[in-house]
Amino acid sequence: MKTPSLFRLAVILAIVVALFAGRALAADTSAMPAIVSNETSTQRDARMKWWREARFGLFIHWGLYAIPAGTWQGKPVAGIGEWIMNRGKIPVADYAKFAAEFNPVKFDADAWVRLAQGAGMKYIIITSKHHDGFAMFRSAASPFNIYDATPFKRDPLQELADACRKHGMKLGFYYSQAQDWHHRGGAASGGHWDKAAQDGDMDAYLHDIAVPQVKEILTKYGPIAVLWWDTPTDMTRERADLLAPLIKLQPGLITNNRLGGGYEGDTETPENKVPATGYPRDWEACMTMNDTWGFKSYDDNWKSGEKLIRTLIDIASKGGNYLLNVGPTAAGEIPAPSVERLQQVGVWMKRNSESIYATTASPFRRLEWGRATRKSGDAAAGRPGKLYLNVFAWPKDGALIVPMRGTAKKAYLLSAPSVALALTPSPAGLRVTVPAAAPDPISSVVVLEVAGPIDPLPPPPITAGGDGVIALGCDDADLSGKALRVEGNTQLNLTGWNSVESYAQWDVRIERPGTYRIAALYAVPSGQGGSDFNVTVGAVSLATKTEVTGGSFKSVVLGTVRVEETGPTKVTLRPAKISGAELMRLRSLTLQPVATP
Repeated sequence: MKTPSLFRLAVILAIVVALFAGRALAADTSAMPAIVSNETSTQRDARMKWWREARFGLFIHWGLYAIPAGTWQGKPVAGIGEWIMNRGKIPVADYAKFAAEFNPVKFDADAWVRLAQGAGMKYIIITSKHHDGFAMFRSAASPFNIYDATPFKRDPLQELADACRKHGMKLGFYYSQAQDWHHRGGAASGGHWDKAAQDGDMDAYLHDIAVPQVKEILTKYGPIAVLWWDTPTDMTRERADLLAPLIKLQPGLITNNRLGGGYEGDTETPENKVPATGYPRDWEACMTMNDTWGFKSYDDNWKSGEKLIRTLIDIASKGGNYLLNVGPTAAGEIPAPSVERLQQVGVWMKRNSESIYATTASPFRRLEWGRATRKSGDAAAGRPGKLYLNVFAWPKDGALIVPMRGTAKKAYLLSAPSVALALTPSPAGLRVTVPAAAPDPISSVVVLEVAGPIDPLPPPPITAGGDGVIALGCDDADLSGKALRVEGNTQLNLTGWNSVESYAQWDVRIERPGTYRIAALYAVPSGQGGSDFNVTVGAVSLATKTEVTGGSFKSVVLGTVRVEETGPTKVTLRPAKISGAELMRLRSLTLQPVATP
């Protein structure tokens, strides 16, 4: 990115001065620092408490894009529905004409809140302005809004705020602070396509549109719980500093990590994926029910209710929140398949929400039969700690094995708390005798009341398969490093490898000595190859470099090592020098025996 000119820096300084002088904001913001001040860990914990306990929220992507619904000039436009203006390269003037057709008279804010509440959700986040620049509220900063530009003449954010207060639901707003394809100067992923209408000064756009509109959504609608920024395209620190002070307009506001300019916010936001190992700080997986966020009339690739429920459990078991999206129609209705699935989730949550709300991450690295969450006990209050065992694969022999040491006081089904289940220690862990049939076909919850700390048993070491190959999956590794984590849903990969201090280590058992060929299944984008790393097997180390794979995953033979000792062995992959953003994205390592003559 080019260094701003002296003139541009002068403009930025003038905007900052205007902000603090009260010219850009009607309210007195003189107490707002350019960089939001730090808080103590106790203060942060208090601010984040409701969010950490909620675990489940509703995302709503609703805007002008619901009218074309994925089709432009009679042809389907590839990609997600709310990006149709960008993907279809629709001229600004043509896209703006959709406003005259937007009259969502079937919108019922109360029904939306009741639907979310019935599903067990604790908060709602709705798009106040997406990248198309159309405000879903009455804005004095731009007439391109739902009140002034459409026949609807109502402010749905106000109605939703009123309904949320009525039903005790937390409300948050999504706001696209950088990308704006309608207003001059707004950023655009891939660049402007209607330059005559879109080109302009981004700093002026921030001053005239983004800053006033963020102030509006944070001052007009009562208490706001979350401000959800999106895509910090071209956002420098100086530009982010214009928006960051506005956070102080809402005491207790929670923000995500997408403002830009180096602001980390409060939460990580993995999109349409669940990190297998979670994150070292608060995180929220935002996900769709089909393949789009905004309404697309022909996207019928709906996830099942079972998939949504198990995803919620999976996310909670890793200490995260689940922000599940709906894309209402141009008429203002949440599509029937979304309603049906939320109702299915609600049925399960009504019986089992205790295993989700106010829980923390599982103490186990992985469980073959499902997922676990936990709640700490309070000995002084006589409240035991609890493990909630969400069982996806019900044991056929009636024995649920929990890989842990320690004292369990009691076990029972969450659906039948008065009926105790027998507990028996075993070499593999604690054996819980459960009924022959699963109480719930999607996930049955067994509760363990525990005394004292939980001591998980380590997974057994990885051994060779029948072909002699030792296969080391990325989710089988112990990870060391602040950013190193496993992500993905069906195809997991190890990412965040941006430090030579980070490494992955596997516990294996070598059953026969010999020479082993080591191969890695990894992806390295163009321009990031040539990083040095070492693979160590016991006392033997192999030094190698990454190859560029073009971003796709490729199996690369790293070399061979001679292993003389058998028994428990550690295999470690550790970077020595990283070229580019990160070492690689790794799916697996394999150690294949090489026949000797």
